[in-house]
Amino acid sequence: MPRRRRIDLPGIPQHIVQRGNNRGVCFFSDEDRRAYLDRLAHHAGRLDVAVHAYVLMTNHVHLLATSRRHGGVSTLMQDHGRDYVRLVNAAYRRTGTLWEGRFHACLIDSERYLFACMRYIELNPVRAGMVCDPSEYCWSSYVANALGLSDSLVTAHETYRVLGASAQERSAAYRALFASALDPDDEQALRVHTRQRAAWGSERFQREIAAALGRPVAANPPGRPRRPEINGI
Repeated sequence: MPRRRRIDLPGIPQHIVQRGNNRGVCFFSDEDRRAYLDRLAHHAGRLDVAVHAYVLMTNHVHLLATSRRHGGVSTLMQDHGRDYVRLVNAAYRRTGTLWEGRFHACLIDSERYLFACMRYIELNPVRAGMVCDPSEYCWSSYVANALGLSDSLVTAHETYRVLGASAQERSAAYRALFASALDPDDEQALRVHTRQRAAWGSERFQREIAAALGRPVAANPPGRPRRPEINGI
């Protein structure tokens, strides 16, 4: 089956997942993580891409980002991915690829879907059993979005900005979103839509994106399509 083409539209947030090759480690030290974030901020600024949320896990990365130009996210991931691999290969005297093929991404609707995606990203270390609270993990955007700490990589999305009139109000309102558990159906839906490079949101959002691209953007239902029955078999 041919691979579904990327959906990459300016002004629409994207949930991005990039994994280490064969699910292998892509960060060997804190210096690697700092280098990754520094170079990501450089390339995002150069390409006019705003990063709203992120988490660096041991063998994969999650990002939520919006490009102001068509194809900006793809260019960001390609340029930054090559840049980071060169740094790691030089530092550890290794050769070859570090990433597992192409990254996965899906478009994200605003309001409920955007905040669900941000919570999903920043709760990754909690789900992995690495920490008990997202505030305990320093390699994510939670400390910027929920605690108001400075992070030059993070740019607040418009939806985040309306949470309050001040930075303190916005941080407090965002923290309150973590008081309840993330809906397991939302978790699964986000995984499926990201894996299939689909658009996650309301039916209206999907219709608008499909009309803009001239092709379907909804995720396919799970499982293989059933074979047509012949003579009752």
